[in-house]
Amino acid sequence: MGEVNLSQVMDRNRSFVDRVIEESGQDIRQCYQCAKCSGGCPGSSAMDYPPNQIIRMLMLGMKEEVLNSHTIWVCMGCNTCTTRCIRDIQVAAVMDTLRQEAVRAGYVDKAKLVLSFNDSFLWTVRTFGRLFEPGMAMINNMKTGNFMKDMQFGLPLMLKGKASMFPHRIKGRREMKKIFEKVQGGK
Repeated sequence: MGEVNLSQVMDRNRSFVDRVIEESGQDIRQCYQCAKCSGGCPGSSAMDYPPNQIIRMLMLGMKEEVLNSHTIWVCMGCNTCTTRCIRDIQVAAVMDTLRQEAVRAGYVDKAKLVLSFNDSFLWTVRTFGRLFEPGMAMINNMKTGNFMKDMQFGLPLMLKGKASMFPHRIKGRREMKKIFEKVQGGK
């Protein structure tokens, strides 16, 4: 990471930190770095910084380092960190806010596969009213250029009745589309 002048970084990125606090609804300034969130995190081995370090970097105003971190995209939102936090900080909510900030600011190089998966997932839910796994996999594979990825699993799952070639459509698809329109209109 190199040398960092913390006073300059904190001053320069104060509005970013304040926005994350406001949007997540979590006062990260209450964190006193006990690291219980990191100790219980099932994804920490795949992270470049454990959750408590992300919170500390955020408190110090290290915007670029936080938004460029792999950690915010690895976080599964399982809320183990939140359950373990003795200061009642919802760390998973902070990570979610950081992902949204990273997308807004264009820090998405490390997240292209995650974002493609999310888009494919949401498309099937919006279209059919529920998840259609084979359709989601096909769309995601086309978006990422991995056309044949996991194809060897499709036929056996279909033969065992675990996956269908055709989506099941729910009755309230119109209402589901209205929900999506309302959420997207609110952005």
